[in-house]
Amino acid sequence: MIVDQALYSEGRRLPCPDLSEALSSLASGERTGFVWIGLKDPTDSEFDGVRHDLGLHSLAVEDAVNGHQRVKVEHYDQTVFAVLKTLRYVESTSDIETGEVMIFFADNFVVTIRRGEAAPLVGVRHELEHNPQTMIDNGAAAVFHAVLDAIVDTYRAIDIEVLRDLEQIEETVFTTGDRAKSSTIYLLKREVLEFRRAAAPLLRPVQWLHGERSPIESVELRLQFRDVADHLIQVVDHIDTYDGLLTDVLNAHLAQIGVQQNDDMRKISAWVAIAAVPTLLAGIFGMNFENMPGLTWTWGYPAVLVLMAVICVSLYRAFRRSGWL
Repeated sequence: MIVDQALYSEGRRLPCPDLSEALSSLASGERTGFVWIGLKDPTDSEFDGVRHDLGLHSLAVEDAVNGHQRVKVEHYDQTVFAVLKTLRYVESTSDIETGEVMIFFADNFVVTIRRGEAAPLVGVRHELEHNPQTMIDNGAAAVFHAVLDAIVDTYRAIDIEVLRDLEQIEETVFTTGDRAKSSTIYLLKREVLEFRRAAAPLLRPVQWLHGERSPIESVELRLQFRDVADHLIQVVDHIDTYDGLLTDVLNAHLAQIGVQQNDDMRKISAWVAIAAVPTLLAGIFGMNFENMPGLTWTWGYPAVLVLMAVICVSLYRAFRRSGWL
């Protein structure tokens, strides 16, 4: 469905009840600026009118309608088409939810398509409307930069949250001595992988946007895209570091479990060895033979009990000295 549709001329927002009329006024030079159309989870029929009026490329339209595309930025004639992954950190569960934003932009129009709940663009639109000079200087490309910058800023905020979760797991495993759950480490590793799938593929397209072959004409705006690229490089570097650290933490955690299991087995083995002595003696002297040695000795029974106690105590002390108990 169409969430918002407006004409931005000389930095001012104007109503746009009819898309064809607004585009005609821009093409004739009657007005300057661009049309910004915002859609959320559009169907084929809802997107047909927009596609026809704007003359969008069929391949890009197919990607936009189907959704769930890889991260990319492509150039079709005079139109740039971008697929961006948006993320949202859920504080209560430490999960990272993924959404999708697709953007078409040319000289006189911008189309933003939002899929999922993790991609709010209302704040971006309001910020641009309160800074009209940016739209006057850079036109529709300013919207693309603002959306991309907002998404990368979200990546940076999630970067901090993931680091905090990682530090808590490290403290649990290495400092407090508490037994961390393997599932907790594994789930965070999966979230980091989801984070990487959104951020890492975006790095090369953003670098292209501020390079010599960029479709962005404004030199100043290219510099701003370079700043976004610097932030994204930092995030991707951190993600690689987190992935390596989580692998090390998981291996250390599994090693701790193995050591603890070995300690438990040694303790069990030691107690089994101690219990085996009275069991053996009791089994031997419990056999009902007529000529069993010691049956006629008055102190035979107490002597066997003393012998059991001495051997058990000796074994216990030996196992304590060796660290098995």
